Amino acid sequence: MSRLLRLTTGIAPSTIALTYGLGAVFGVAAQWAGMPLGMLLGAMIGIAVSSRLGLRPWGRDLAVPQKWRYVLVPVVGVAIGASFPEDFFEQAQHWWLSMAALLVFIPLAQWISYLVFRRLGGLTPATAYFAAMPGGFIESLEMGEKSGADMPMLIMLQFLRIAICILLIPIVFSLIEGHAVGASTGMVLGTAQGALTAWDVGLLVALGVSGWAVASRLKFPAAVLSGPLLFSGLAHALGWTHAAPPIWTILVTQWVLGTSLGVRLAGFTRGQFGLALGLSALSVAMMLLAAVGFALVLSGPVGEPVSAVILAFAPGGVSEMSLIALSLHLSAVFVTMHHLVRIILAVVTARLGQRLAGL
Repeated sequence: MSRLLRLTTGIAPSTIALTYGLGAVFGVAAQWAGMPLGMLLGAMIGIAVSSRLGLRPWGRDLAVPQKWRYVLVPVVGVAIGASFPEDFFEQAQHWWLSMAALLVFIPLAQWISYLVFRRLGGLTPATAYFAAMPGGFIESLEMGEKSGADMPMLIMLQFLRIAICILLIPIVFSLIEGHAVGASTGMVLGTAQGALTAWDVGLLVALGVSGWAVASRLKFPAAVLSGPLLFSGLAHALGWTHAAPPIWTILVTQWVLGTSLGVRLAGFTRGQFGLALGLSALSVAMMLLAAVGFALVLSGPVGEPVSAVILAFAPGGVSEMSLIALSLHLSAVFVTMHHLVRIILAVVTARLGQRLAGL
């Protein structure tokens, strides 16, 4: 078994076990201390710092198979889908204005970030352009590589866009709300009040697996999340089930995601990381300020709190922004649907602009 695991992942089983174990320790400690999204941020920061400090058990870097996190991301999709009310389709009719506003926000956010990366960072046009995409992580790397972008810098900037949002938004919202965002006490999902039956478990697993498979076949954006979300959402909106994943599954998902992100964050050189961090922090701050402006205008017309609209426009990861929405008792459905549209528009906008810019 150990030999098979090493052959398929390229990582020693003992390294995988220790890395996840450390991630769990850091996550539990952060959760106990009341850190926003404690299991995710604690694991991410703890693993990244440990690696930077030179922790190399048995002479090997901390590492986990990055693809393993995909097995748990559907849990978030199914959990969000479980929050679809039976009047979902009626609610969605009020979102057309904020969806349309994304047509303005996406090119504006990319233009702002491009100016930061190109003029302040001195990056090449191709690197700055694709690093500025406010969504579509994989697509940005694929297009950037074909256009001759500086790939290490592009990867860092796109990764840090997501990581900074994951770190910054929960902290700011915690200060505003007066309690930890993402703490277990703040995440009460549908089944937190009762035990799941065998039928419930089987149905939720079926919704997650079939949703992922169908969305992947149809090449949906973020298929691992969007497919389970849409299948679960449809089942709950039609009243076929009221079951939802229990809280502990969300916390485990945070732990695995955080550990995986921490490993990826640890691999950059100090000089590259310093430049990328400064540029990304400024870029994200300016995009979030723009998101706040849009939220103040749109909150009333769409009938959602300002905080929900900010999350819907924030240039972070779909899974992580959705977890924050769940923990704040905001409409995770509203937030997630906007993020799926954001990814599609970011890719389409970048492709159109790429042709105009001759990249």
